Amino acid sequence: MSSVPEVTLNNGVKMPQLGFGVWQVPDDEAERAVALALEAGYRSVDTAAIYENERGTGKALAASGLPREELFVTTKLWNSASETWTRESVLREFDASLARLGLDHVDLYLVHWPRPMRDDYLTVLRTFDEIHRTGRARAIGVSNFQPAHLRRVIDETGVVPSLNQIELHPHLAQEEARAFHAEHGIVTEAWSPLGQGKGLLEEPVLARIAEKHGRTPAQVVLRWHLQIQNVVIPKSVTPARIRENFDVFGFELDAGDLAEIAALDSGTRLGPDPDTFDWN
Repeated sequence: MSSVPEVTLNNGVKMPQLGFGVWQVPDDEAERAVALALEAGYRSVDTAAIYENERGTGKALAASGLPREELFVTTKLWNSASETWTRESVLREFDASLARLGLDHVDLYLVHWPRPMRDDYLTVLRTFDEIHRTGRARAIGVSNFQPAHLRRVIDETGVVPSLNQIELHPHLAQEEARAFHAEHGIVTEAWSPLGQGKGLLEEPVLARIAEKHGRTPAQVVLRWHLQIQNVVIPKSVTPARIRENFDVFGFELDAGDLAEIAALDSGTRLGPDPDTFDWN
């Protein structure tokens, strides 16, 4: 059994606070990468239809020999360049993801982007609620939703997403979003938690804190996520890095460390703006 702490979603489902992401991992490499992650101790795996690696991910899960109840599998509904989502099309896409994964249910199903210009995310969430009620998704949530999008979902559908997966790292700490999530019982999950290798891990303050604790800057950032109550899903295909990213439970950042890391927040977004992003 994994030693990773768990968070409890608003419907009582528990999920590991540290998971393994497979964004940008080709399908023919995903099976090996996920197998390595499971061997290292990860039990939560985050994929998506657009990653085009659900099949490889599913093969690794099946080959692992681990009981299904020990695994937490997340996938996501992608934006279509040409389609405004209807109930029927959402159900069809969900069935396709299950088939590619080789599973009869997922633990968490997310809508990948709100696409407010399409005005279809209320339909998506109502359909997700239906999927959840059938038991084929143990929990449902969203990704890249702003507080205004979430407020509309809650007010107009009565559905409170279990989780919102957003870009979040020390350069983009998302304090407003995290506060909204906490107020409404929505778990915050961080994608690109290490800043995509675009300068974050070269910050001198992280090097100093890492040296102080005998850790790497990446381990310090992952520990920061855990201590501010984020769920985090680092991605790697390198065996040593996969193990390093998992080894973040044997030390604790102090209040001074947390304050120094908080001061790195510049509001710098690496990915698209959720208010304007539609497809590519």
